[in-house]
Amino acid sequence: MNQAELLIHADADDLAYAVASRFITRVVDAQSTGGVAHVVLTGGRVAAVVYRAVAESPARNQIDWQRVEFWWGDERFLPDGDPDRNETQARDALLSHLDVDPARVHPMPADTGQGAEAAAAAYAEELVAAGSPKFDVLMLGVGPDGHVASLFPGYPQLAVTEAAAVAVHDSPKPPPTRVSLTFPRLDRAREVWFVVSGEDKAHAVSQALTGGDIPAARPHGQDRTLWLLDQAAASKLS
Repeated sequence: MNQAELLIHADADDLAYAVASRFITRVVDAQSTGGVAHVVLTGGRVAAVVYRAVAESPARNQIDWQRVEFWWGDERFLPDGDPDRNETQARDALLSHLDVDPARVHPMPADTGQGAEAAAAAYAEELVAAGSPKFDVLMLGVGPDGHVASLFPGYPQLAVTEAAAVAVHDSPKPPPTRVSLTFPRLDRAREVWFVVSGEDKAHAVSQALTGGDIPAARPHGQDRTLWLLDQAAASKLS
């Protein structure tokens, strides 16, 4: 297992713009041999700024956006277009501004009455249909309780190893029903980036980086694991 790397930025805006620059560079590198880049998007307050920064950067033109496959680590199980869906946030801030191939955008299923279990199974099947890709970069946020994606402390989904995606019910934060990739699938990434800002996350960050038994301590990139923090999120680290 690779050693986690820690990079601390002055504030949330500096963090977001640094992540955006790093994201563009990483995708360019992944495409440098002529292949397709697979990226996993997240949601949250910092992610929205990261996506806008990517969309506004002149360097974005270095990327062949037609050769990027977009995936999600988790999703709020809500109707299509709901503003609380991570997909909606990413489309508004990033995807709608880029020349992406719609067939390469893989949102988790919206709630159409089929149930979250069926949605999770469908997403797992979509990953298989795409060749069970190894992600080039997977971005994760971290909750104050130490959750990542929609894998919450003490929940049975933490122990799932045979499925790529699971339904999550009774989430401790709204909305109550979600779909999430599982730890084995999160670990199928070359690089895992934890992008975290705010003093309310500082305790969880400290726990994760000092061996605490919380979900955020578990995902690791196969080549690299990065913790990208602002000063507030890093404030409890020695």
